[in-house]
Amino acid sequence: MNRSAADITDLDTRSLARALRDGLAELNAVQAARCLVAVAALLLVLVTLDPFPDLRNPDVTAVVGGRMALTYVAWGLLAAVAVLLVATTDAPALKTLVTPLHLCLVGWLVINIALSESRGVSIQRFVLAASITSLAVLLPLLPPTQRSFNWCLGGAALVLPALCYLGVFLAPHYSIHTALDIGEPQLAGDWRGSFGHKNIASPVMTILVYVGIYLTAVGSFVMGPAIAALAGIFLIFTGGKTSSVLCLAVYALASLVYVTPSLWLKRIICFVPLIVMNLLTVGSVLSPTLGAMTRLLPLDPTFTGRSAIWEFALAAVAEKPIIGHGYAAFWDNVTARQTAQGAEWATSAAHSHNSYLDLAVTIGLPGLLLVILVFVLAPLGNFQSAQTHSRSGALGKLFLTIWLFGLYYGATETFLLERQNPIWFMFALAVAGLHFLARFQCVEQMKPER
Repeated sequence: MNRSAADITDLDTRSLARALRDGLAELNAVQAARCLVAVAALLLVLVTLDPFPDLRNPDVTAVVGGRMALTYVAWGLLAAVAVLLVATTDAPALKTLVTPLHLCLVGWLVINIALSESRGVSIQRFVLAASITSLAVLLPLLPPTQRSFNWCLGGAALVLPALCYLGVFLAPHYSIHTALDIGEPQLAGDWRGSFGHKNIASPVMTILVYVGIYLTAVGSFVMGPAIAALAGIFLIFTGGKTSSVLCLAVYALASLVYVTPSLWLKRIICFVPLIVMNLLTVGSVLSPTLGAMTRLLPLDPTFTGRSAIWEFALAAVAEKPIIGHGYAAFWDNVTARQTAQGAEWATSAAHSHNSYLDLAVTIGLPGLLLVILVFVLAPLGNFQSAQTHSRSGALGKLFLTIWLFGLYYGATETFLLERQNPIWFMFALAVAGLHFLARFQCVEQMKPER
């Protein structure tokens, strides 16, 4: 039986509508998958697969093979899925990451690992670091819109403090340092939440304060203030003096940089205090003049005697200034090394308590220089470029603030290139965000300039 033209037209219209509906459903599924990977990455780095460790257990520092294997598998799979999702839609953004400077850094790390004192350890830890860093770099590209990016970031930022508060009230022995802790009983009473140490909890809460301020600025007047308040209160109870001071100081510094038009003035504002801070800390053990100056200060710039650790680390740099001792391979077994009389305890340190010095120890001075070029100097130039093209709004300021906090926090603690460290993850995310904002109209669309 012949159908009329009207029937054929109606059938074609219904088929087109069905195809469009199916296409939208498929698109929504892909978008949901991208957001799910983003949230999973944030929760995995912030909460980890082993939250609330029992610091009273003598075996707390032991490496459990099965647990570490699960960590490697989880991060590896997430990174692979993220690469596949982003590669299909954001190839122009990925291509901008292939620069001579980035390739030089990766190449130097490969050389350093090949010549490492503990090559197996360096390779193993670099694999995990590469997976985590890849996820951090790709995370700004995963959510399809800035609104969905905000929801992913805000959701994870709400889950973490809620979980930490639950731990404090329901299981305090697993979320507050106690006098029975095997490692540092003197920290009794300081909150650590789901983390293994207050020195991890405090900088993470500082970053969450910045996230809460950002979400408030973009119109989330319930989630934003809630995150900022919960994280800010928790930060106070961690007893983390460095993070508490830096929290407001860095935000004020970032606000000043944000309203400063000149790139050179921005550099002076960002880097002069950072250089002074490093001179007053690590520099005080290099120069007697600087050491005498620091002793006149009303505070202790050595942070309760870390000068012995810095002297020990500087001696290690002098042993292998070019190639270093190997990525993430120096501090595992240093008890047999010589140190200054009366400061033998420095050999028991887990790191040098200065990110820049630690990189000089592990990947050598050329590696440190490359890291400074990629992660210290380049991001500020990217922020200036984003501002020039009017792409630096609240999101740009968030990335700028997290990046600045990382630079200053790195003068007192070690986190740069440190595989599973949540501060490194958020720092790398911020650096990547500034990189993309400098080159594209907006993070959610990633359309190259014409």
